[in-house]
Amino acid sequence: MADPAEPSIAPPVADSVAEGSETVSKNELKKRAKQLEKEKKAAEKAAKQAELAKQREAADVDDAVKFYGKLPLNQSQTRTNRPRAQIGDFSPALDGQTVLFRARVNTSRAQGNKMVFLNLRQRTDSVQALLSVSPGKVSKQMAKWAAGLAIESIVLVEGVIQKSPEPIKSASVSDVEVIISQIHLISGLETTLPFTVEDANRPEKEIETSEQQLNRVLLDTRLSNRVVDLRTQTNQAVFKIQAAIGDLFREYLSSQGFVEIHSPKLQGAATESGATVFKVNYFKGEAFLAQSPQLAKQMAIAADFERVYEIGPVFRAENANTHRHMTEFIGLDLEMAVEEHYHEVLELLDSLFKFIFTGLKSKYKKEIEVVGKCFDAEEFTWLDETLRLNFADAVELLVGDGVPREDLDDINTENEKRLGRIVKAKYKTDYFIIDKFPLALRPFYTMPDAVDPTLSNSYDFFMRGEEILSGAQRIHDPTFLEKRMREVGIDPQSMKGYLDAFKLGCAPHGGGGIGLERVVMLFLKLNNIRRASLFPRDPKRLEP
Repeated sequence: MADPAEPSIAPPVADSVAEGSETVSKNELKKRAKQLEKEKKAAEKAAKQAELAKQREAADVDDAVKFYGKLPLNQSQTRTNRPRAQIGDFSPALDGQTVLFRARVNTSRAQGNKMVFLNLRQRTDSVQALLSVSPGKVSKQMAKWAAGLAIESIVLVEGVIQKSPEPIKSASVSDVEVIISQIHLISGLETTLPFTVEDANRPEKEIETSEQQLNRVLLDTRLSNRVVDLRTQTNQAVFKIQAAIGDLFREYLSSQGFVEIHSPKLQGAATESGATVFKVNYFKGEAFLAQSPQLAKQMAIAADFERVYEIGPVFRAENANTHRHMTEFIGLDLEMAVEEHYHEVLELLDSLFKFIFTGLKSKYKKEIEVVGKCFDAEEFTWLDETLRLNFADAVELLVGDGVPREDLDDINTENEKRLGRIVKAKYKTDYFIIDKFPLALRPFYTMPDAVDPTLSNSYDFFMRGEEILSGAQRIHDPTFLEKRMREVGIDPQSMKGYLDAFKLGCAPHGGGGIGLERVVMLFLKLNNIRRASLFPRDPKRLEP
């Protein structure tokens, strides 16, 4: 027992704790507690991340997968017979209706990752389409896929038509848009576009006046990549108008008792001038590509067809690299028997042209307006009573405008245009006729004037100061025809089949040949005939 007089001494604080046979320090315990806390937090974080990952995985489940993607190659496996809509038919009257249609992606613009605006195009028509993320209907994956579609891809779209609160300037159908519910790829691109259809369709005046640097697509580039160029709304309209001219030509002539014929394009002799024909090998000999169906038309009259017409290719071996010449073009040709006077033919042709002009303006106003946005031109005009000038009258108009008379033995292209400007200013018309050309300027089969043998019973028709038809009364007397052949250096034996047709008796007749592409070019003022030819052929171009 301790002595109470002695002060008690407290035992020292332990610096260690016995654990079994080991002694653990206080610092070690603290470390272990921290480690346990750290592991606890890590476990909680991992659990939280796992939960978030689980949530993300759930969110990433694409419940719209069947509503988009690339379709299998169409090998006509199935047929649903579900009606397909046309963009040109879309209107506010269809508000709320579901439509299914095929179109090209004209332009595309993503807004964030939840919304995509597409401009979809069919020929001359386009519409704005909107794809917006919506649970259970449109997924983020679907929006991302749609935003990645290449321009000019062909897609199959299902959506609901919705009225637009304000006009959509970027689309031809401006009063509605399509809310996309499904979009599938029919055909994508496997090569790079040489230029965009949007650039190719842009008016020249917009390029010149824009403060931005806009791409200009040159004509040669267009023609070398014609398939892409032809997709523009402008070109779609141009060739719809070209087809319409052919339809109106047929319609009018059929109503006037004409029969359509199809003449051979391989011939044993030149139709007009041997200098402007293409020679081709023909077995052990040679043949010529037809410069026109002239011989066949006349022989059909000798065969009592009375009135015939043809729409077909014409070949001219002229090394002319101008805005209005091609080595192959489409001819609209006709020939008819004459009762008393060749003006019967001239007057029918005049009525034909006015029928075509009126038909275009009344039935194809939309297409003319589409082209007019790209090619700024004054509206084509004509008179109820067509202006008709004799060749001598035309010469006097040009002389009065300062052209030297000695330069007017023939009216060349430059003076044709000048005459067109004079006539437009004086008579307010883009369309007129010149009659009574000098005989020396016409083919051998042209009938001379009965009073003045230096003149001929021939005529040309003009649009905007450029010739679009050449025609005449033909020589139907075989003796006279043979004489004219010899005068111009043609051996009658080289055209025996043609000459023999008249020896069997042939009615007086006349006709004309129209260049289809020239009519299209000048009516729409396209400025270059190649723009009016699907795949133009000239001395420098045989492809594509």
